[in-house]
Amino acid sequence: MISTLKIPKLIRWIFWTGIIFLLCMTLFRVAFFILFSGEDNHLSNSIQAFVLGLRYDLRDVCLVLLVLLIIGSFSKLNPFQSRLGKRLALIITGFTALVILLFYIVDLAHYSYLSQRLNASVLHFFQDAKISAQMVWQTYPVIKIIIALIVGTWVINWFIKKVYRKIRAAKSSSTKKSRIIWFIAFFLLLALGIFGRLSQYPLRWSDAFASGSEYKGSLALNPFESFFNTLSFIHDSYDINKAKDAYKVLAPYYGLDSNNTTHLSFERDILPRAGTLTTSPNVVVVICESFAAYRSSIFDNPINTTPFFDEMCRHGIFFDRCFTPGFGTARGVWSVITGIPDVSTEATFSRNPAVVDQHTIIDDFNGYEKFYFIGGSTSWANVRGLLKNNIDSLHLYEQENYSSASVDVWGVSDKNLFLNANHVFTQQAKPFIAVIQTADNHRPYTIPKEDENEFQRMIVSNDSLRLSGFTSNDEMNAFRYTDFCYRKFIEAASKEKYFDNTIFLFVGDHGIPGDAGSRFPKAWTEQQLTTEHVPLLIYAPKLLAPQRISDLCSQVDVLPTLAGLCNIRYTNSTLGRDILDSAHIKGKHFSFIYGEYLCVVQGDYFYRRHLQTGKEELLSVINNDPVTLNAKTDEIKNNMRLLAQSMYEASRFIVFNNKKKK
Repeated sequence: MISTLKIPKLIRWIFWTGIIFLLCMTLFRVAFFILFSGEDNHLSNSIQAFVLGLRYDLRDVCLVLLVLLIIGSFSKLNPFQSRLGKRLALIITGFTALVILLFYIVDLAHYSYLSQRLNASVLHFFQDAKISAQMVWQTYPVIKIIIALIVGTWVINWFIKKVYRKIRAAKSSSTKKSRIIWFIAFFLLLALGIFGRLSQYPLRWSDAFASGSEYKGSLALNPFESFFNTLSFIHDSYDINKAKDAYKVLAPYYGLDSNNTTHLSFERDILPRAGTLTTSPNVVVVICESFAAYRSSIFDNPINTTPFFDEMCRHGIFFDRCFTPGFGTARGVWSVITGIPDVSTEATFSRNPAVVDQHTIIDDFNGYEKFYFIGGSTSWANVRGLLKNNIDSLHLYEQENYSSASVDVWGVSDKNLFLNANHVFTQQAKPFIAVIQTADNHRPYTIPKEDENEFQRMIVSNDSLRLSGFTSNDEMNAFRYTDFCYRKFIEAASKEKYFDNTIFLFVGDHGIPGDAGSRFPKAWTEQQLTTEHVPLLIYAPKLLAPQRISDLCSQVDVLPTLAGLCNIRYTNSTLGRDILDSAHIKGKHFSFIYGEYLCVVQGDYFYRRHLQTGKEELLSVINNDPVTLNAKTDEIKNNMRLLAQSMYEASRFIVFNNKKKK
């Protein structure tokens, strides 16, 4: 047995420092498991994820220990031989402790909100630093978090210093030769820990998802792995040859000539179709914040969260299988306005100066006044650049344009946003097209004091919340408040002259990951289709007959469909389609989704392929039966794979080649 006295003090201290850091990271993983495991993820099913997670943690800790080892190998910087070395070593360990705590605390908040481990996209919040800081301040106990950071860092440093003093006071019988041997051996052990395995290839973050479980993959990762491994995916570009291949695949879906790839263009001149309205109706598009379909009454939510919206759906044209192309408000706004799925690898296309110039069908509404209403500021995510740069003569209304007071970081309440927009509409002599972007169904879930008496909050049990897909009463009441605001808006609008000749379209900017229960097939919950499944309602009781339509559709279809209804001749150069024009797209309905996966919902199936691991799945979206593997389903999967990849490549190409008409 090797006597610890023969092990150099530096290596003994570095070893125990590593153990302290590993214990700290393991405690955070346990906290992650407790907070986010859910009912179906028992500890016995997660042991493998914990073991793999320990390997990720070990790699990150070994990087720090390697720095300490190399610095300490110089006698003048050795913490046991030099006061400067001691000071430098304790600065490094103290800073490491602070970084660990900071990353994990932010990571827990990030996962609680987005169901994703911390990744490089969080850096883009600094582009909207003021708004982001206000939201964080109003949502999270910032002071308590800062105190926890200070106290936690102090506690970790206290243990590290205690170990240092104990080892310093101990005897040592190591020789120069043994110190060299121990240095080499320990260096190699740390290098092995960093590499992660005895294999040709190192441990990679994608290994976390080899089990096929989203949750276990997230449990295994730590915020350092998820953050630093996403830094390499921050640049957007396209491959012209892949774009040409995509064009050939997509041509039948969009009425294009599949052989015409010399001058690659998705542009189509769309003429008014028969049976459309001839009254130049007004158009109001409401982009509904976090309007997850499974949480609404129209899909039989047990709490009956949106009774008014449910009633509108029964008197409008309701599409019950609408999926957003991605998750996130900025991506949703981009997709609606441009008709292009936001497949940006960096953050969102709206933040990329290289693609700010885009044609939008809104500009084809000739003779219409054009409006955009938001309760806060369009400085967020550079949405102002997207709107003002591309929509001709746009009337943009933001927080400072309203007499109503702001209620939180997102500006005026949705109710007052709607009522202000309604007031503007009543003053219009010409037809108008307007977009209203809501925000109250978002952290910090503010219910304005002026509405508390009329709105009346509900308090339900945790079991009722869980069965309805919510995590808290605040979240549930914020969702109910959206319905309250829709009712106040439509009630006010219905008293005005413009109402009878107006088409209102409501669509979610994105859904929310969560448990859809038995109301939907398991794929909605397990593969997080709840994140993109949103209601799409066209409401014009004086103009359009009610229908419930189960054809697949998307946010990118919003403007082409409205232009078709309004008898507008327009140029479509992107990937949206008029979903009420059955003559052209009958039997060709699908929804494309982009995120960590490339996905397509088509017919009875959901296909997805993980962008990093290449793992594929084909699942049913009509029941919980496993998909039978045979020649027919293989063909379906192959076709859906090709469609998903083609939509991705086409989106990357179009975004750089869709400049607005001069």
